[in-house]
Amino acid sequence: MTTEVTKVTVEELATLMKKGAGVTVDPHDLERRADAPFAEFGLDSLGLLGIVGELENRHGRALPTDAERCKSPRAFLDLVNGALTTGA
Repeated sequence: MTTEVTKVTVEELATLMKKGAGVTVDPHDLERRADAPFAEFGLDSLGLLGIVGELENRHGRALPTDAERCKSPRAFLDLVNGALTTGA
């Protein structure tokens, strides 16, 4: 039996930003501005740390320590999805 790894989507990230940090972001805006700093969306490092923790709990594995230091949504999604896909 193979377990399929689900990638974290822009929509899921927007939901986590709302749930974990109280920051409401339109997923389409997040996708259009994926290289903008998280600060432009109102998310600080503590909020990002909460998102990392939530994803670790959901996926049952630790994410790279660099995940909480990512500066933009694109960098975060690339790192997290790469780690989930490779199991690193």
